Amino acid sequence: MPVYSPSNSRTLGICWVVYGLIRLLVAVWLVGFNATATVMFGTLLTRVPDPYSLMSAFHLLYLVTIVWSFAAGLLGIVAGLALIGGKAVGRSLGIVAAFFSISEIPLGVMIGTYTLVVLLPTCTERAYVNHDSERAA
Repeated sequence: MPVYSPSNSRTLGICWVVYGLIRLLVAVWLVGFNATATVMFGTLLTRVPDPYSLMSAFHLLYLVTIVWSFAAGLLGIVAGLALIGGKAVGRSLGIVAAFFSISEIPLGVMIGTYTLVVLLPTCTERAYVNHDSERAA
């Protein structure tokens, strides 16, 4: 199995920055359509015995979705910039960003799975640590 080289992390970092920007746009889009989503979900609750608790649950889940998308976007951008810069922390941030993004179909699954396959093996940690120590010298 080939060892991942930090020199190849530039492409992965660019992908993470683009993905992070997309997730931030999705978060803004979700905020913008909050009223529409509330009306659409509310029309489904006309025949439910207790619609208020379900509407509260909907608002909570919608808020969690917005916060999750915003956090994944910011984390993706930061991880991408760290990977582009060849920093050792880029590996850790990339792995965390991959776990945050893996729940979004299809882009998050693709970039998250690829990042985990590439960055998670322990042999990549050595490559990043060696790369930082060479740069400091």
